[in-house]
Amino acid sequence: MDCRSTVKIGDFSRGGKTRGDNKAGDHDFGCKEKFVPCGILDEDTDRLYINFGNSYKTSDFIVDTLEDRWSGLNFQEQQNTELIQLKTDNGPESSGVRTQFLNRMVDFSGDIGIPIRLLYYPPYHSKYNPIERCRGVLEIHWNGTKLTDCETMPGWAGNMTWKGVKPVVKVTRKIYKKGIALSKAAMRPVEKYLRRDSPYNVT
Repeated sequence: MDCRSTVKIGDFSRGGKTRGDNKAGDHDFGCKEKFVPCGILDEDTDRLYINFGNSYKTSDFIVDTLEDRWSGLNFQEQQNTELIQLKTDNGPESSGVRTQFLNRMVDFSGDIGIPIRLLYYPPYHSKYNPIERCRGVLEIHWNGTKLTDCETMPGWAGNMTWKGVKPVVKVTRKIYKKGIALSKAAMRPVEKYLRRDSPYNVT
């Protein structure tokens, strides 16, 4: 699971092979919208889920994406799940010390009745996260394409393939508030549900 850099919507040059009319501006003036992609890769099934949000990259956006992915599983898949294990980098929105992220993850785990294990990559090692390879495939897939509107972007993303399987792609326009944090007093009941195995691993 990972959030990537912002995708700008508009007549911008993205390099790669030219596809049709590819005249583009050489500056970022006039950007219509910006979207943040959050991807989840199921390594057991090779299924890829991408949620494009046009608000801020926050802990709530990441956990909402995870919850939506879970709700998209069928009943049997949910019932057969005994543990959710997430590989992620130690970014500011999903780190092991981000209070709102941990709070939301504890709530999510409690709601579905399944433990969640967070596996954090050390600094400068997130490239080993399998979701990074999916991002590379997407970047190659839409290189040379002008993502001029919010329909073109998910359309191209939905037509890529990861190991022969097309991803599930969604767009959310929910507005997220930045900087949400819990006080030490508010975190005490949350901490009761956490087991910290190492600086980069929280269960």
